[in-house]
Amino acid sequence: MNARAKVPHPQAGGIVVRAIPFSFEEGINPVWHPGRPEWSHMANGASLTMPYLEPFLIKTVREALKSASNKQLKDDVHGFMAQEGNHFQNHRRYNEILKTHYPELADVEDAMTAEYKKFQKKSLRWRLAYTAGFETMTMGMTEWLIEERRDLFKNADPSVSSLILWHMVEETEHKNVAYDLYQDLFGSYWPRTWGLIYGSFHVAWASRKGYNRMLKRDGLWNSFSSRLRLWKMVSRFLIKASPAMLRSLVPGYHPSKVNDPNWVSRWTHAYADLPEDIIPLLDTNDPDIPAQFAR
Repeated sequence: MNARAKVPHPQAGGIVVRAIPFSFEEGINPVWHPGRPEWSHMANGASLTMPYLEPFLIKTVREALKSASNKQLKDDVHGFMAQEGNHFQNHRRYNEILKTHYPELADVEDAMTAEYKKFQKKSLRWRLAYTAGFETMTMGMTEWLIEERRDLFKNADPSVSSLILWHMVEETEHKNVAYDLYQDLFGSYWPRTWGLIYGSFHVAWASRKGYNRMLKRDGLWNSFSSRLRLWKMVSRFLIKASPAMLRSLVPGYHPSKVNDPNWVSRWTHAYADLPEDIIPLLDTNDPDIPAQFAR
């Protein structure tokens, strides 16, 4: 394929917007990691929340942007909104395929629609604290997914694996934005703390509703061995994500102080060299899952 060289679209703040149209085969197996239905559906449940969570985050920071005082921060917010917009659009395409297998997921989506509509009526400080809190939690998730990628994604479906890890790379790139915007407008410690706790657990609970229904339809929810595997995976996530949440509560904390996994920079450099029309699919058959893409 003779594709012309691709030019990324960086915002003034340095946040690169990558409009990657991930494609998913209609016949894709929702258990995208062979032999690991519990982990597959945990990730599927998280994916289900994205077309509801991320538009809420975008609306919140767009409203807050009107009062922001720093030009660099304003540029970064625009990059944040563009990246998050690309995320939920790709997740929505995948979720539509999930619902052909699990039509009961529509009920979970209806509940999220109602919840975020209710949240939209809350104060800007509350909504921005929720946004900053959730974005803080994603740093722990990113560290877990990337550092343990060899176990979590080895021999898994490359399209779903690549979608998840691309999403995590960009969460790393805009990790400062929601925090800085909250600090610029409000800066109150306790509301931000509450936002971290509430936002993180609200999204986790919504994800659980999704994977609960998928595991039930697959006949696994009442299986002791399946439930044990599920709780082991949930525990692994909590062990990894909790330190990220706790360190954010320390006075003087700032997301920029957190070192990003080296794999993130390797991914961004590999993507910059990728021709325009090529989707950045990782080789999940490679035991190391390197930041390299098939051409």
